[in-house]
Amino acid sequence: MLEELNKWGRWYFDTFKVDGVRLDAVKHISPKFYNEWLDYQRQTKPDLVAIGEYWAPGDLHLLIRYIEATEGRMSLFDAALHHNFHHASQQGKDFDLSTILDNSLVQAKPELAVTVVDNHDTQPLQALEAPVEAWFKPLAYAIILLREGGYPCLFYPDVYGAHYVDKGRDGNDHEIFPEQCKHIQELLQLRRGNAYGQQRDYFDHANCIGWTREGNEEHEGCAVVLSNGEEGHKSMEIGQRYAGMTFTDALQEREEEVTIDENGLGTFLCPAGGVSVWTVKK
Repeated sequence: MLEELNKWGRWYFDTFKVDGVRLDAVKHISPKFYNEWLDYQRQTKPDLVAIGEYWAPGDLHLLIRYIEATEGRMSLFDAALHHNFHHASQQGKDFDLSTILDNSLVQAKPELAVTVVDNHDTQPLQALEAPVEAWFKPLAYAIILLREGGYPCLFYPDVYGAHYVDKGRDGNDHEIFPEQCKHIQELLQLRRGNAYGQQRDYFDHANCIGWTREGNEEHEGCAVVLSNGEEGHKSMEIGQRYAGMTFTDALQEREEEVTIDENGLGTFLCPAGGVSVWTVKK
């Protein structure tokens, strides 16, 4: 059986020229099989990307154990981080934002973490129902798109919206309308244009956190501030290269302008229950 699956895999990659695979429900399949199968495929396709779905929300140790069993041959979706996002969106200002990355795969193994906000299984009426509330999604996407750790994976309805009908626990059909995530297009542009260089974290308040990316020779950086409570502000260093320069909120949630001092510091603001991303004024 293994020999046939090896042959099928090689035929598939040779025929369709795909760059990688998403491996479903890997916790139900022996790591030994995947070790042998991936090694065989990488004999002819050494750069083959493999992402495993091991859904264990809140159980980081299970993800780490599988990574150890497969000796780093595949990345895993960060179900633990999704679990944090879900609870943060449910608890509002009662959730301690400074712990949003605690016990997540992206914190423990950033090079093997595929970060997600939601997926097809976590939506209402689905098998692993634990959706992230709409108000928190811009904050969650800022975390996975504008930080240096992990490989972000976007959920189609968060980009384009969706509509489906499924049965509820009452046995009746229900229409579900997942909405496009607010600011998703702007956040994607900011990832492409500004999420580079040294990262400085300011996870020092239960309701307001932030970080800066200093940028590099080709890209200007950004400063990100999130709040799950009232309007927030954070004094953060973005680098002396920006001394005297003016920053504005690329998401247009705040109308103020921030001038960076001679030490590379600025006081950046964000809206209540929202996120602002500050970039050099154009």
